Amino acid sequence: MKPSTPLRLGLFASLLLVCSVLSGCANLGATRVPPPGLFQDQSFNQPDKPIDTAQLFAVDDAMRRYLHDELGSSKKTADKRQALFDALYRRDQLKLEYDAVITRTAAETFAARSGNCLSLAIMTAALARELNFAVQFQQIDVGEVWSRSGNLYFSSNHVNLVLDRKRIDAGNAGLGYTLNADHPLVVDFIPIPDTARSRAQPLTQATVVAMYLNNRAAELLAAGHVDDAYWAARQAVVAAPDFLNAYNTLGVIYQRHGDHAAAERALRHALGGAPDNTVYLSNLAQTLDHAQRPQEAELLRARLRLLEPYPPFYFYHQGQQAMARGDYQRARTLFQRELDRVPNYHELHYWLAVANYQLHDVRAAERHLQAAIDNSTSRDTHDLYAAKRNRLREAAPKQQ
Repeated sequence: MKPSTPLRLGLFASLLLVCSVLSGCANLGATRVPPPGLFQDQSFNQPDKPIDTAQLFAVDDAMRRYLHDELGSSKKTADKRQALFDALYRRDQLKLEYDAVITRTAAETFAARSGNCLSLAIMTAALARELNFAVQFQQIDVGEVWSRSGNLYFSSNHVNLVLDRKRIDAGNAGLGYTLNADHPLVVDFIPIPDTARSRAQPLTQATVVAMYLNNRAAELLAAGHVDDAYWAARQAVVAAPDFLNAYNTLGVIYQRHGDHAAAERALRHALGGAPDNTVYLSNLAQTLDHAQRPQEAELLRARLRLLEPYPPFYFYHQGQQAMARGDYQRARTLFQRELDRVPNYHELHYWLAVANYQLHDVRAAERHLQAAIDNSTSRDTHDLYAAKRNRLREAAPKQQ
């Protein structure tokens, strides 16, 4: 892969995913209207399979049977809310697995018994509401967590939800249901510091729907389905016009489609709500480059240099260059620097394993391969790393 520069030049576009939402980008207190001319429907083929958001929280027969058979028994605790909470975490109950490959609906997540944290939160909300419990989604700021797929970068943050005993349909100001703050149960699918939970911001259901659509748009784009990605991103903007990440995703889609004016319009609208967002700035700079406006692009990059001297994956790409030169010691140092910024990212552990193997440190190579396995975000990557570890054990001499 062509390495990036500190300014994220050229091929690398950044998307924002929810497990995932970049802190501050939901713009919960603002009211925004999509700018005129934002949508370019005439430029895209109709989707092969339109996304029906009415099915996002739908409970199917299998889910109802589970609630009746497992949580409806008189042998279970009288607190069905606690019983549901326990079922989410116990390996002898739902047996849920984390899988970041695709964002699923509630029923799809239940059937697969796996999903990313947004999918798992949506499934939990659907089950809780079927039991007539109140549910409140929350945005949690745990800092940016970056990952990559080809030449797309993904920034993820976190969404969790709170279960309350009573569902009060009146709600307040559209923020969901009124919750009893004295006895909430907070459902998280990744470890979260208490300090982050204390800064939680409530999310409307419309924003959660937009997050789902935005995730699907990014996933479809990463898979090369540009037309389908457009319609999903369009739906996200319509669902929650205040959710700025959807404009960013739409801008990247336009950029990939060669619609530079439309990309600029979408990205400038996002920047209007978050002027210092480095993802939006970087994508707009790339768009201006593609539109043959290098001087304007450089002005944005000068701002980026002040806000973010070392972009995400900067040391990773420097490490790849060192690997290509055969400088494995330098590569190991650079991969470790990137890992220090993105703790436990599986791909960095993998490349640290490769660098250590080239340096004849088989024990360190196996240790990092095991860390890659433990931190993998899908069954496919888990199995890939496990196979590499097994081959390493078979081929490499034992080091003392």
